[in-house]
Amino acid sequence: MRNRRDPTRRPTLGEGGLHKPKAKGGRAERESEGPIVPKKMEAKTPSEGRGPALVVPETAGKREGMPERANDPADKVRRLQRGLFMTAKRSRTRRFHALFGRICEGDVLSEAWKRVKGNRGAAGIDGETLEVIEQRGVGDFLQEIQQRLRTGRYRPQPVRRRYIPKPDGTRRPLGIPTVRDRVVQAAMKIVIEPIFEADFKECSHGFRPRRGATGALETIRLQGGRGHRYVVDADIKSYFDTIDQKNLMELVKRRISDRKVLKLLRKWLKAGVMEEGAVRGTDLGSP
Repeated sequence: MRNRRDPTRRPTLGEGGLHKPKAKGGRAERESEGPIVPKKMEAKTPSEGRGPALVVPETAGKREGMPERANDPADKVRRLQRGLFMTAKRSRTRRFHALFGRICEGDVLSEAWKRVKGNRGAAGIDGETLEVIEQRGVGDFLQEIQQRLRTGRYRPQPVRRRYIPKPDGTRRPLGIPTVRDRVVQAAMKIVIEPIFEADFKECSHGFRPRRGATGALETIRLQGGRGHRYVVDADIKSYFDTIDQKNLMELVKRRISDRKVLKLLRKWLKAGVMEEGAVRGTDLGSP
């Protein structure tokens, strides 16, 4: 494609005669008859946001044209849990030894806070509520927990005992830890739950992520349509109040060898219960 838009250039040197450029490809040719080369469009940062809205790699790939994802703490936690689950699933005899550092990570503690806040629980024996912590600053609160864990200064407090009525007229004991203890427990649960989740059977529905009574009822409905006619209802009386702590820890050790994690679990089991102003020890069961 030639540039035909400019008028014929008049000679600038000498009198009369035709003007001839001294060399091919000189400035005159570039200005009048050179081929038009479109300039590459420069990437402009949009008026809103910190970076480009789309990130398209030079070579085609599975994520071509997908929006750039920020370093979301929840995504990091999900990747961590997925990795632990897949590793535990591949080997049922593997023991995990480097978990305490994961519990202390800021992303894990931040996600633990979100879960504790979402449950909207009451205050523990220290009277510190979720609202008070938010007014004081969640960032400082989590940083303090992180420092206490890393330096070994974290000490769980006794749980506050409350009772909730049951349909049969009896009362179920309920232990309410402090918000600080609940955040650390939630961080622990985030890290170790995928390891034990890999060992559960498909027929188990209780206290598992994304499972519950509704799924169990649906399983019963399906099995009932396949010739099964009986349901056995069994329960262990006061199970959480009578757990043998030594046997419990031995079972946990089958999967976890991190001594700091095991020590932290023992601290929670031995934290004690405050009831009517008095603290009593918990050598049996889980407070």
